[in-house]
Amino acid sequence: MKKIIIAAALFLGLNAFAQKVPEILKTGFSQEALAQKIVSASGKKVQIKDVLEKHKGKIVIVDFWASWCRDCILALPSTKELKEKNPEIDFVYFSLDRSSEQWKRGLEKYGISENENYWFDEGWKNNFNNYIDLNWVPRFMVIDQKGDIANYYSISPNDPEIQKAINSLKN
Repeated sequence: MKKIIIAAALFLGLNAFAQKVPEILKTGFSQEALAQKIVSASGKKVQIKDVLEKHKGKIVIVDFWASWCRDCILALPSTKELKEKNPEIDFVYFSLDRSSEQWKRGLEKYGISENENYWFDEGWKNNFNNYIDLNWVPRFMVIDQKGDIANYYSISPNDPEIQKAINSLKN
């Protein structure tokens, strides 16, 4: 009986903390979400709309990650492979680390400081993350050449839907 109770508790616990795919897969951003400010690696606060505008005309992968997130760190080699397979794609990293110091240490430790990096200094709950239904990391989004969402929800750089979205945008 004790084993059954433990198994049931584990099952409920895993389901409570597992990523839940949003019911509505959005294809664009609200103005409120785009107005959200994040911190660049140089320490400047910028709006997300400015980050995306900078990449207009290009396909962008946004990687939501945190240095404390084991799955995020384990995904970095696959992210690198995805980048190598698609050198014409821009990659942008949005961190959900708890502090600027933790974020900057993570950039150095995991060798991604040379990439385009931003940090949500207001924490997990903000207008952008609430709008995109961010419920866990890692998470990947494909943004098309116009700044719209081509792939709303992937939890791994190995998700075939990411490459499928990229391929459809290349044609």
